[in-house]
Amino acid sequence: MPQITVDYSAELDDSFDRRGFALALHPLVAETVTTKIAACKTRFRRIEEFVAGDTATGDAVLNISIALLPGRTEELKAQLTDSVLELLAAHLKPVDGVTVHASAETRHLDPSYRKR
Repeated sequence: MPQITVDYSAELDDSFDRRGFALALHPLVAETVTTKIAACKTRFRRIEEFVAGDTATGDAVLNISIALLPGRTEELKAQLTDSVLELLAAHLKPVDGVTVHASAETRHLDPSYRKR
């Protein structure tokens, strides 16, 4: 915990510094929600195809989902989400002709969550 998943379009392969983002993200998350950096785990999932609205081409998606153990306030989760989107800008270069639809959410893990 925290469990972090980043979905990103294949078009962002060369412009999104994934490792750098994760290494900057973990201390931000740990400080915001009072956990250890070592507890943060980020996985990246490459999306081969993405369509937004009625546009045939030129769109990419980048979504960050952070799942935490229950107990954080809505205000704290919103603060973390805003900070994550700000951090993203430093690790994502513009791509000519591509509109990036970036989003993030912070939520609680389901009570059934277990780890080993």
